[in-house]
Amino acid sequence: MVLAGADNLRRNVDKVNGLNVFPVPDGDTGTNMNLTLTAGCEELKKKPSSHIGKAADALSKGLLMGARGNSGVILSQLFRGFAKYVHDLESVNGQQFAAALQQGVETAYKAVVKPVEGTILTVSKEAAKHAVQFRRSSDVLDLMNEVLGRAKEALAKTPDQLAILKQVGVVDAGGQGLVCVYEGFVTSLSGGLVQVDEDFATMDTNLGEVSLLPGMNLAKEVHAHMPAQAHLATEDIEFGYCTEFMLTIAPGKVKGFTFDEGVFREQLSKLGDSLLVVADEELVKVHIHAEYPGEVMNQAMNYGALSRIKIENMRDQHSHILEDVTHGYEAPVVSPAAAVAVPNKPYGFVAVALGDGITDILSSVGVDVVLSGGQTMNPSTEDIVNAVNSIDADTIYVLPNNSNIILAAQQAVDLVDNKTLIVIPSKSIPQGLAAILAFQEKADAQINTDAMNESLRRVKSGQVTYAVRDTNMDGIDIKQGHFIGIQDGRIVSSQPSLMDACKKLLEEMIDEGSEIVTILTGEDATEEGMEELEIFIQTMYPDMEIELHPGGQPLYAYLFSVE
Repeated sequence: MVLAGADNLRRNVDKVNGLNVFPVPDGDTGTNMNLTLTAGCEELKKKPSSHIGKAADALSKGLLMGARGNSGVILSQLFRGFAKYVHDLESVNGQQFAAALQQGVETAYKAVVKPVEGTILTVSKEAAKHAVQFRRSSDVLDLMNEVLGRAKEALAKTPDQLAILKQVGVVDAGGQGLVCVYEGFVTSLSGGLVQVDEDFATMDTNLGEVSLLPGMNLAKEVHAHMPAQAHLATEDIEFGYCTEFMLTIAPGKVKGFTFDEGVFREQLSKLGDSLLVVADEELVKVHIHAEYPGEVMNQAMNYGALSRIKIENMRDQHSHILEDVTHGYEAPVVSPAAAVAVPNKPYGFVAVALGDGITDILSSVGVDVVLSGGQTMNPSTEDIVNAVNSIDADTIYVLPNNSNIILAAQQAVDLVDNKTLIVIPSKSIPQGLAAILAFQEKADAQINTDAMNESLRRVKSGQVTYAVRDTNMDGIDIKQGHFIGIQDGRIVSSQPSLMDACKKLLEEMIDEGSEIVTILTGEDATEEGMEELEIFIQTMYPDMEIELHPGGQPLYAYLFSVE
């Protein structure tokens, strides 16, 4: 049923994307929902079970870790609540299925700080409400037929609840995506022909590429001449075996042991370094560099069964790398023992950005990890968790720098162990930069959090991009291919000319109290355009200070901030 729902959504991604006009016409809701549900199906297929509670738990875990964008996060929460209700049930009837749908809706609404009606939330709520009231049959197929019918009715009414939908003449994209999922459910339950494309679950969902910073430029420079590993000596590798496995926790006690994650971490930490332990109720993922992998696995087997075991000899790997080094090049060898140890630091930073220039800027002001992403390519919750876990710091701030990534970042808070994760809800690159510049290393976490949140309100953010379809938003007629100026999420201009759109946007952003305008140039920016903008600002606002930086971002020719 779930695979059929996911396949139907995948086949309709373009249709769902084409409906996406809220909050801006960027067209990624279908993509985000598809990637999220694909991740859930991958996890479900790894743990096939006829026990609906176990199957739902697997689906929920995959959705949670793969959630992308607001629509993806909401979808993951709908099934997270569903999974909680059916957790102990081997099978369900119609009434139980309806109650699980209702708990999913309640969980999703709790996850959204400011729920907006006329969206996927409304469609799911109306469908679940009808399901709970449906009493004519206990059959799940009968119930899902009713659920699908009411979901379609609720979807048709979304333009009456969300003004922008009515202006454009479309239904909500997220709601349409959910209807696609429900259509697949009904097709499968009714025994109809379900052509599930088995390849869909192999899609690359790791769109949020991680760039570790600082030091990236140096690493690139070294790599141009030599592999970085060539600067180390094989004999200095203290723990020679990269060891990975999955531990399935046995219920109750095994050999007198009861699993405690903290105790387990402490036990393994004595057997090597680079330890990573990720645990849920049943599974534990372990990664460790150890000298005696057998000791690690013997310790783990006290708590259950091992699977997916992988052991690699890192000394052999290093030797092979050295053998491939250009003949005759004598690389200086630096022993890790001679290196200065970097202690655990109190604070770390993760930020989301697109563009090499913006990445370099964020690195220069102290960001440890930059995740590649933005409005049309959202890193998942799992990407954010992995980035946070890669930083050796007690408290880590996450700067989403896009409204569509905030929910995924907030969802990561509950998935990080032994660290404090604080999400600063930055909605743009200028806001993110303002927030990190407001950070004071000697201040405590609460003072910094308050200061960074306050900084978001002091900066005006603007961006210029092109419209993907005809529409009318914020009282402005927009034509496909025109350039639109957006200030803090609100469209303020639509012009056939890129320069005219930029100038109109700057006129809206700059007022008597403005002092500095910062411009980040994107891939489509030109030197002539930059000169024209500088002359315009100097002429119209002679007292304004101008800062210009190459951002390299796609889609947005120019990003502006005014302070």
